[in-house]
Amino acid sequence: MMPGFCTPECEPLYLKGVMLEPFVHQVGGHSCVLRFGEQTICKPLIPREHQFYKSLPAAMRRFTPQYRGVVSVSFEEDEEGNLCLIAYPLDSDPATDLVNNEHSVDCDPKSKMMTWGKMMASSLLADSKDGRSRNSRKDKEKSVQKLQEDMELEWLKQAEVLYYRLEDSHSNAVPQLKHNPWSLKCHQQHLQRMKENAKHRNQYKFILLENLTWRHTVPCVLDLKMGTRQHGDDASEEKKAMQIRKCQQSTSALIGVRLCGMQVYQSDTDQLMFMNKYHGRKLTLAGFKEALFQFFHSGRRLRHELLSPVLSRLREMQAALEACESYRFYSSSLLIIYDGDDEDEEVQADSVVDVRMIDFAHTTCRHYREDSVVHEGQDSGYIFGLQNLITIISELENQSTD
Repeated sequence: MMPGFCTPECEPLYLKGVMLEPFVHQVGGHSCVLRFGEQTICKPLIPREHQFYKSLPAAMRRFTPQYRGVVSVSFEEDEEGNLCLIAYPLDSDPATDLVNNEHSVDCDPKSKMMTWGKMMASSLLADSKDGRSRNSRKDKEKSVQKLQEDMELEWLKQAEVLYYRLEDSHSNAVPQLKHNPWSLKCHQQHLQRMKENAKHRNQYKFILLENLTWRHTVPCVLDLKMGTRQHGDDASEEKKAMQIRKCQQSTSALIGVRLCGMQVYQSDTDQLMFMNKYHGRKLTLAGFKEALFQFFHSGRRLRHELLSPVLSRLREMQAALEACESYRFYSSSLLIIYDGDDEDEEVQADSVVDVRMIDFAHTTCRHYREDSVVHEGQDSGYIFGLQNLITIISELENQSTD
């Protein structure tokens, strides 16, 4: 059996590996986000995003997840054929040492491998519907493309707003959260790609980042795609046209922000509500405002005590971005997170609310020497979105005090 999480009494981490498991709170994006430990997640390394985290201006660090290094991830099986992903630190990246002592001894490696196995099996169902093997590389490539197209269509057909009741745990602990359906989709697609590439490539680089949800019992997460433009400077004409069309047909062009995913706990029914990006693209301005209202509503009342700290954080972020010369955060998202399990108005909201920028795969600035396009001044599209978001949440705050 492959090594699992190491305990403090075990051998050093570099002699063993860390078994990754699905990260259940991913509400948007395309990259597969995995759980490295209680306080750390990892995602496939994209050179541009990696460069951003390593050269991040000091003033921006409090508005982004903490960067914690790079690991090498391999796709492996145990003696019984259970699938798992194992992360090993890279000797070339000393930053990884920051998380070497973070362990998750509460998780059973066997159960995690079974989880991966079940997810992998479900992702392979469409791979051979006719029962015939596909041996040629060309056929395999077509198979992967067909699977991805089928999954996209299936998700478009499914309900874009889902409600799941929390599962009761067997102890007196908190209820167990089910997988956010969007995270499951991303995991299935990623495992399928890794399975297809297993014979040609078994080592992948992932970056380690702070898990922004780890302090929360029942994380409520809002993923907002920011800016009036989503395509990077290096986008193909086809990709550019597609991204422009998405912006024009959604609230991105109108207010510089659109909903990309949402997970919110409704205490009156003990349910989690999930909203995906397809629904977010369809929202009108009125629909977007209603979605924000839903995000800050517990099912019993509007969580007005959360609004002031969120607004304060957004205004601080705006000031920091206005001082960022030549940066462009194309296709970047903004996360707003709070604990849905804590509905006590007396609790300090600042301690349960977090607002961060994420996803920097298409970010650019004049310090990126390999970029052919150099922008001047502020990222006006992102700041425009922030200003409108501040206005809308301010309206919510004013309504809640009337």
